[in-house]
Parts: sequence; C-alpha cells; structure tokens
Amino acid sequence: MKSAAKIDMTQGSIMKKVLLFALPICAGNVLQQLYSTVDTLVIGNFCGSVSLAAVGTSSQPVEILLCIFLGLGTGVSILVSQYTGRGDQEAQRELCATAISFLFLCAVPLSVLGQFLGPLVLRFMQVPDDTWDLANSYIGIIFWGTLGNMGYNMNAGILRGMGDSKASLFFLLISCIVNIVLDLVFVAGLGMDVAGAALATAIAMYCSWLFSIFYIRKQYPELGFTFLPHGLSRKMLKDIVVIGLPLGLNSSIYSIGHVLMQSLINMQGSTFIAACSVSGKVTGIANVAITSMSSAATTFSGQNLGAENYIYLKKGGIRIPLVSGLITCSAGLVVTVFCRPILELFTRDQAVLELAVRYIWVVLPFTWAYGVFNCIICFVNGMGEIRFPTIVNILTLWAVRIPCAYVIAACFDGGYVMASIPVSFVFGMVCMLSYFFSKRWKRIKELAAKQQLKSVKGGK
Repeated sequence: MKSAAKIDMTQGSIMKKVLLFALPICAGNVLQQLYSTVDTLVIGNFCGSVSLAAVGTSSQPVEILLCIFLGLGTGVSILVSQYTGRGDQEAQRELCATAISFLFLCAVPLSVLGQFLGPLVLRFMQVPDDTWDLANSYIGIIFWGTLGNMGYNMNAGILRGMGDSKASLFFLLISCIVNIVLDLVFVAGLGMDVAGAALATAIAMYCSWLFSIFYIRKQYPELGFTFLPHGLSRKMLKDIVVIGLPLGLNSSIYSIGHVLMQSLINMQGSTFIAACSVSGKVTGIANVAITSMSSAATTFSGQNLGAENYIYLKKGGIRIPLVSGLITCSAGLVVTVFCRPILELFTRDQAVLELAVRYIWVVLPFTWAYGVFNCIICFVNGMGEIRFPTIVNILTLWAVRIPCAYVIAACFDGGYVMASIPVSFVFGMVCMLSYFFSKRWKRIKELAAKQQLKSVKGGK
C-alpha cells in the first residue's frame, strides 16, 4: 500500500520536495514548542519564578539519560529511509519488528533508573536549594513517561524515513491539546505546581505514542506494526546499533556538556535560571525551521543513497543547508527585534525580563550558523556517515563552547556565559562545510558526473 502522505525525494524538484516534507515537521515543531511553552506559561503565571527555574533546570538530566536511546531511534529512521529508496519492504518490516522490541527493552528499565539517577544529576548541576524539591518532583514524574516519549519519537522517525512527515503533525496536535487542557486542570485548577505540569506532559506523550501506532497499522499494514514486541532480528539490531549508538553517545556527551553549561547558569541564581528558561523558549520559536530542514536532509540523503541517485545527492547537499540558514536568519532577526513583548507573555518579573532580553540579543542573531551546521550534519548522517559529524559535534561543545563559557564566567561576567553559544555555532558550521572537500564527497561528485553524462547520452 502506498500512502498519499509519502514523499519520494528521489525525483522531481529537490527543494519543492524538501519543503513539502519539512513544512509539516516545521508546523509540528511549532506545536512542540507550544507543548513545552505551555508548561512555562502556566507555571510562570500561576506559580512563580522559582517554579519556572525548576522546570528549566530539570530538562538536562532527562536529556542525558534519554538521548542515547533517541539516537538509536534516529538510526532506525536512517535505515528506513535507505530501505525506502531501495524499495525493500521486507527489510522495512523486519526493522520495525526489531525496533518495537528494542523500544521496550530500553524504555521500561530507563523509567526506573531515572528515579535514582535524576536526583544525582540535579545535585551535580548545583541546583539552588529553593529550586531543589520542585525540580526533583518534576523529573521523577517525567521519567515515568519515558516509554511514551521514546515510542512516539521512534514511530515518527520511521514515518519520516518512509517520506511521511504529515502524520507526526497530527499526533503532536493531539498531544498538544491534551497537554494544554491537563496543564490548566492540574496546575491552574488543582494547584499541583510543577508536578501537575510534569504529569500533563507525560500523559500527553503516551497519547501521541498510542495514536502513532494506530496510524501506522492503518496506513502501512505491510509493515506488520504491533503494540507489543513480537520479534527481534540480530542483524537488524546490529545495523541499528552501528548507526544509532554513535549518534546516541554523541548526544549523550553533548548533553553532559549541557549539564556543565547549566551548572554555570545555576551558579548565577534562580533569576538567571528563569531568564534562560524563558529565553530558551523564545529562541526555540525562532528556530523551528532548523529541525524540520535537518530531518528533511536526513530523509533526502538516505532515500537518494538507497536509490543511488548521486545527482540529487550532490545538489541537495548544497541547497538544503543554504535554505535552512536563510530561513533561520530571517526568523531570528524578526524575533530578536520583538523579543521583549514576546518574553512578557512568560513573565512580568522585570529582573528576569532584563536578563532574558540580553540572552536573546547575544544568541539569536547567530543561530543561522547552527541552521547550516546542523543541516549538513543530518545530511551526512543520512548517508550512514557518523564518525566525522560526531567528532565535529564533540569539538564544538567541549573544545569551544564550554571552555569559552568558563573563561567568560571566570574573567568577565557570568551573566554573559551565553556568548559562548554563537561562537560554537560558527565553529561547527565551518568544520562541517569542510566535508564538501572530503574524499567521500569527491566520489559522490564523480558518480553524479557519470550519471549526468549517461543521462545526456541517453537523451540523445
């Protein structure tokens, strides 16, 4: 069965197909931002700055423990895109069965493990005493939603790999509505503070996961998708791990670096934590195109590598990151100019607002470089090349951003530690642009030239 929602990126206009694929993801990113922003809005207006700081500082421990397994989910998405390009339905079916079993093997133990490791990470991050109890409560509940979170992300990745980016928008819409309603009930109505926000988020993620399973079973019966584990192929598991584990470890190392950055932020006090939390939501709104264009880049390169369409690979490798950078630059400048009235939606605390405006003006005008950088990384990952992007990602954080932040905090003003972020963006972009001078890319250009010549001769 061929769903009308699937997009074949191996033929037709490159940017038209990429944008058609990216737009639903971009809309989904807006919903996802709304999804997390609602927590911040409700808590900021009904609870206060300390509760706001608790939510802002709790995301890093969750990210550290989840990112390895989410990286493995990305590996599933890459393999699906390559099998889609080849038209190999049997491999897709076997891969999905293995992915479902692997999901349960990872998510259930992680839900329990998070109850013990989460507080330890919070201690390491030097969470202020006035924020500790609320942050610990939030993180404990969020970890019980691990299966829903990982399950939704894996299923959305499978659908994107097949060229279906519209479905995840529908799932997120359902999840967002559930989250908003429950936020208002638990936090504003019942006064449950951050625990209510965490419970609303966890329930919403389970709703997304369950609806995604129903959708896949109905639209893609050839995949044999099930609710519970029913098969595990060692070969498929090995392929998932070979591609996904380096991505997950890279994300984990990156998240540990984020914890160090968050520790610097936490040392500045609850007001600064709250300011970084709300400004992060605003920068996320401006950067919604980055994830969607990067996801499109992964699927595009995976499908065309599977189909051995080197002409499209060569063209897309340049065009997609360029468009991603242009869109991000335009959105970033607009949001920077109007950041204060946007920030006032989250909080009326003047001290928090002043620091949040500073954060926006320092970081947001330079995120176009991250748009280019991340898009190239995802494009290269889609071709199954993991090592070089992983090295660049690690260097960007550990050799540039963290050292710069500590130098700023030690020698200048800790209230400007965010200045290290745009420096790392530019460094990462320059490094990833160097990929287009590599031997692998030279080989792709040669194969593209041969295909072009063959096409011209065939036309004659």
